[in-house]
Amino acid sequence: MKELFYENKEETFTVSHRKSLSHHMPTNHFHSTFEIYYLMSGKREFFIKDRTFVINEGDIVIISPNILHRTTNTELPKHERLIVNIHESCISTVINSSTDILQPLLEKEYAIITSSLQERLSIDTISHQILEEMNDEKSGFEVYAQTLVIQLLLICNRHLKQNSSEVIESQSQMHQRVSEIVQYLNTYYMHELSLSVVADKFYISPYYLSRFFKEATGFTFVEYLNSVRIKEAKKLLESSSMKVQLISRKVGFGSVTHFGRVFKSVTGKVPLYYRKKTKRL
Repeated sequence: MKELFYENKEETFTVSHRKSLSHHMPTNHFHSTFEIYYLMSGKREFFIKDRTFVINEGDIVIISPNILHRTTNTELPKHERLIVNIHESCISTVINSSTDILQPLLEKEYAIITSSLQERLSIDTISHQILEEMNDEKSGFEVYAQTLVIQLLLICNRHLKQNSSEVIESQSQMHQRVSEIVQYLNTYYMHELSLSVVADKFYISPYYLSRFFKEATGFTFVEYLNSVRIKEAKKLLESSSMKVQLISRKVGFGSVTHFGRVFKSVTGKVPLYYRKKTKRL
């Protein structure tokens, strides 16, 4: 397995490249940044917000900040991918204006681009240039790499304007039922919910729900529910002055201590980190 990982000190720009025989995403499933996922080879299943998509070689997935997502293996787990996370402030700085030039791309919660051969050649060239910059770390490499990322986004934005969505969504009965359950969790996460309560709500057994929820999304039921709650808490920390104890209750946690532990396990940070980070940006 070959890997490259770079993150700047502000945590506003990261680049990750991996060739892998098999891989499931780690615990942090949402970000304050835009994520650009380019599948250079292989095939993946991509769960985004409330549904599962099949992603093939050459596809690009662009996910807006704070959208829950996770990739999982398909029947052929070997793959190569490039992931770039970039904050909106970096995009605005590089193009020296507002991000309006990249609409409709950046106004979507997520976009999946299936590129043409000509687009694929340009995308491959830009991707390898990004990796070269990150590996060599010559003077100004971070800014140079960010300009290349903007070029990538512009290609994707042009594609969206010229083409309708082409992505294949998993359509099995199991995926449809899990999608309904996920939508329910996204709506009622602030209430007291458990595997058995939700299973009763949808007239299925807790065992069935536990097994097929994991298969369809890559998350366990508890992992997903906690991630939704923490995602909403993070947004409140970044956008309000509400006290942490009140936020923990508002998103469905009965104990602020438990909230703190779960928040750290999901994001890798304590809750107040995001309030302080917002002031720095």
